[in-house]
Amino acid sequence: MIDVYDHVSAVERMVGTRTLPAGQARVVTVTRTFAAPVDDVWDACTNPERIPRWFLPITGDLRVGGRYQLEGNAGGVVEQCDPPGGAGVPGFVATWEFGDQVTGIEVRLTPGPGGHTLLTLDHVGHVDDAFWAEFGPGAVGIGWESGLLGLAGHLGAPGVPTPEQGVAWMASADGRRFVLASSEAWEAAHVASGADPAAARAAAERTAAAYSGASEEAPEPAP
Repeated sequence: MIDVYDHVSAVERMVGTRTLPAGQARVVTVTRTFAAPVDDVWDACTNPERIPRWFLPITGDLRVGGRYQLEGNAGGVVEQCDPPGGAGVPGFVATWEFGDQVTGIEVRLTPGPGGHTLLTLDHVGHVDDAFWAEFGPGAVGIGWESGLLGLAGHLGAPGVPTPEQGVAWMASADGRRFVLASSEAWEAAHVASGADPAAARAAAERTAAAYSGASEEAPEPAP
């Protein structure tokens, strides 16, 4: 058992835009602090032996220019990789390809107080306007938030369901509470970005229903 609301409140959320060569893109940002040093969080996020313990089975070549594939989910190409100990902020950039949709992820790791690590993930891409109007940022945000919940458990947070328990847990009372609380938080972030409150509420309700009704049929390829 976990305190769902503690985990939801541990996440910071932001919704914005970015100008890319192909035009204006939407950016969904998820930030969470983990009780582990940067080196350990980096290894958990980049080691193919550890990734399945909190996320999904992965195959491929996890080097710059290499292609990866998450089982039953997205694949892509590693475009940038800056491990700890270098001159810049540790992190990596990769495409996120699901079907004919190609977006991107950018992950940054920043040392925090007490030896903790702040992880920031930007999911960047062009999103169909009709899809965005129907589901809003929570379609991607809830998925990443559930992934970071798994990472927290892998790094020592007690009671967090394992990937093997994930589908059953999402259908449980705690899982439904997690989805609803996360959806409401993404609704607030959506409104803070300038969205119409009524439209943001309707999109959040549709996304929560999609995740709670059948997590394997979430509205957007998401962890």
